[in-house]
Amino acid sequence: MAKRPSHYSEQSEQLKEDLRQLSETVEELVNATAKDASTEMSDLRSRAERRLKDTRSRLEARGEKIYTDTRDSLSQQVDCCDRYVHDNPWSSIGIGAAAGVVVGLLLGRK
Repeated sequence: MAKRPSHYSEQSEQLKEDLRQLSETVEELVNATAKDASTEMSDLRSRAERRLKDTRSRLEARGEKIYTDTRDSLSQQVDCCDRYVHDNPWSSIGIGAAAGVVVGLLLGRK
């Protein structure tokens, strides 16, 4: 069975790309202004660097938390489904058969 990328996967990849481009732009700006020795410019540069690092770390932490929560939730749902099938085998067979009939009817209408 071929895996298709989900809509959320495409959105997350686009968000990652946008954030990567933004961080590269900020880094280029910081590097371009490195030659300016004024106090105000060095303060702005240090704040931009600090905020960029903070934002990166927060996004990485949030991404890891979302990934972990999603993985845990899916494994709990799979375990629950597995327990239901083992506890109610005939009901599970009936549900599968009914779903097969519905899909067969829908496909047969073409």
